[in-house]
Parts: sequence; C-alpha cells; structure tokens
Amino acid sequence: MKALFFLRHYNDIDHITPVIYKWVDSGHTCDIVLIGKSRFRNDYRIEFLRKLDGVRMAHIRDLLPPVEFVRWFLQTLILIRNVRRPYLAPITAALAKSYDAGRRAPVWHSTAQRLLKRSFGGPHEGASEGVVVFDWIERNSSICVEWVAVMLSTARAMGLGTVSLPHGDSPHASQLIRRRELRLEPDTTFANAGIFDKVVVPNELCSVRFRPFMDNRKLAVLGSPRYCDEWLAKLATLMPPSPLTRSDSRLKVVIFLRKSNFSTFWEEVGEVVRIVAGFPGVELIIKPHTRGGLQQSLTKDASLRRLPNVSVAGDIHSIYLMNWADVIIDLATSVVFEAVKAKRPVLAGDYLHAGRSALAEYLPETELRCRDDVYRQIEGFLSHGCDNFYIEAHHQRFVKEMIDVGDPDVLSRYVALLEGQGRPPASQDQSCPDERAVNLAVG
Repeated sequence: MKALFFLRHYNDIDHITPVIYKWVDSGHTCDIVLIGKSRFRNDYRIEFLRKLDGVRMAHIRDLLPPVEFVRWFLQTLILIRNVRRPYLAPITAALAKSYDAGRRAPVWHSTAQRLLKRSFGGPHEGASEGVVVFDWIERNSSICVEWVAVMLSTARAMGLGTVSLPHGDSPHASQLIRRRELRLEPDTTFANAGIFDKVVVPNELCSVRFRPFMDNRKLAVLGSPRYCDEWLAKLATLMPPSPLTRSDSRLKVVIFLRKSNFSTFWEEVGEVVRIVAGFPGVELIIKPHTRGGLQQSLTKDASLRRLPNVSVAGDIHSIYLMNWADVIIDLATSVVFEAVKAKRPVLAGDYLHAGRSALAEYLPETELRCRDDVYRQIEGFLSHGCDNFYIEAHHQRFVKEMIDVGDPDVLSRYVALLEGQGRPPASQDQSCPDERAVNLAVG
C-alpha cells in the first residue's frame, strides 16, 4: 500500500519520521512532500528517510510548475496567521478579501490533483487504496487550512483515506496556558481536526484538545511514536556526532524555554538562572525554543550572557543538550519526555509559567514551586548526585499512560491504523466532513 506524507517543520519531522520508518519497514511504499523551509532538506532525519527503500521524496516547489507554485505560495502567505504581524495585518486582510475563496480555489484544486495523481494515479487509473497524511493542522499552522481541506476532499473522492498524525505531545495538564487565554472553554486552535477521517494523539491528555471538535470515533489514542522504545533505539544509531564536549564542571544543567505566546514569568526565569549559576562548579546552557526563541527577553539579557558559566544554545538539536546535561529544568515542553524516559532528572518549573505541566502532574517529585526548591534541588544534586531521582511507581505510570498507552509496540499500531484508513469502505461519504469546524477555525 502507498501513503503520501506531507512534512513542513522541525516538530512534525521529529514525530512522524518514526511512523514513516515503520511504514516502509512493514513492506509499504510512500511519497514524502516537503512543504516547509528548504533548510530542512539537510536534516539528519530527512537524510535517513531519503535513503530508505520504498521512499520517494521531493519539495513541493519541485513538483509544481513555477507559476503554479508561486501562486500557491502567495495564496498561502495571505491566509496563514503566523505572518499576520500588526504592521502586516491590514495588508493581508485586504488581500484575502479581494482575492477571495472563489479566486483561490482553482490553484488549490490544481495543486491537489497534480500531487495526488503523481502518487496514486488519476481517478480512472485504479487509485482505490492509499492514505494521505498530514500532521496536526491548527488554527495558527504555517500551512493553509483551506488548501488542506481541498487536498483531503480530492483524496477522498479518489477513495483514499486521510489521517492527521501528531507533531508533538501535551506538556501541559491545564488549559489556560497562553497569553490572553482567560476563559475555560474549548480551544478553537484545534477545531480544524475534524476535516480528517482520523486524528491520532499519543495519549489521553492530548485527546482533550480535539474531542470538542469531532466525533470521538475519529480520534485514535496510539502512544508516542517519538518516545517509544523502538524508535529511541533506532534513533540512537542515526544521530550525527554531538558538537558538545564534556567539561570538568561538577554539574551540567540545561533549561528549555517555551515559545513567547505562552505565559511565562521571564523575570523569575532570569532569577532561576542566577541561582543555578551561583553554585560553584555548575555549567548552565539556555535552550531557546526552535521557533522564535532567540528573540525572547531572557536570551537577550546581557547580564545573563556575561555570566561566565552560562551560555545560550544556538541551532543545536535538543537531544545533544539532554545527553550532555546532568539535570534539566523545563518550562513545560514535551522534548524532555525523552530525558524522563531515560530517568535523567528533569525539574518542572511550574511556578515560572501560568500552566500546570504534565511532568508535575505525573511526577510530583519533579515540581519546582519556589526559589527555595530550585536552590535545594541543585544543592542536593551537587551533594548526593543525580541517581534515584524519580519515584519508580510515578515513573512507570508516566511511561505507561503518556508514552506506551498499554504496551510498548507503538509503531505497529500506527501502521495498522494507516493500513485500515487506506482501505476505506466503498460506501464512505466522499464529502468533506465537519466543514463547520473549518469555518470556525478560519473565520
């Protein structure tokens, strides 16, 4: 069976690569279309996928005629929300209004038909089995929901299945976590999910994002492809050599930051950096978020940059930093789940942001509630080492419910779901489901 995967940025490459690996390892084939920045062509995971038998990969700009690609790209730019900066908002709003949905539709349909025909043949060429896969499509995604909806409806008309796979996990156990989120109600960020035949989440904590916007039968909870045992073992053989070297410092600490749209108490984060850096023999690296982190106030603080044992990580994979560190301080990111799985100490800095982290919820021993906790934890690591940090029962529950969801054979479940969706029943409705959700999210 064949699958068509669309990959666009760091996160979905990170979480969907394991699924593609298992898909072709199970005897299937796939096309991968890159629709993000061209710099990801050199990512080590992309290089790994490109070399697999049964994989054909290309960037979308190489698959569309130049004029059609330019029109597709410009239409995308005027609709995606992450380019609507205050000074651009009037321009993009005016363009979207004047160049309305009716004028945009021919390009969406043309590109959809061209890409689907390339992978599955035309409507009269027997394209009856196969599946089209995107990552989670959110309100503020760097991909146009309008175009994705056309891709899915066209695929459905060809008898193909449509699936949305995870591009992350849920590092929060609470909901009001972003700036200006003031009402406890369903978050329309995730309202677009209903346009797929099936949406996959790694765990029940993630599922609450999507349930208000779709029939529960569409939602599948399958475990984490990124942090399951099978992929972690494979990933260890793929990683290029780390650019970091171990120094003779007594304790190495990394702090992972969130994107700026999450409510973070930056002044206090700075104080935590100073507390940690104040211990003799401690070395601290600050890891900004992969998208926009270097513009945050903390990473631009000259007084912190002048501290001799503090540095700010540039374009370096988080896994290198976790392997380098003895201890990690986390502001609610899912990237640290790998460190937790390996029983490396992670401190959940819940008092530094507005949310309740999944780590503090499952592993109370990780929670930082005040500066005293920070001081005592670092002092304890220096005095007694970093072993035996987690309470074993808590750790087992976290792995069982957040990563494995029952048993460790996670990737096989993903393949089975894609196979099932790739063989849709003949009576399946060919229309785009839950169009109300699309209108809600883009309106």
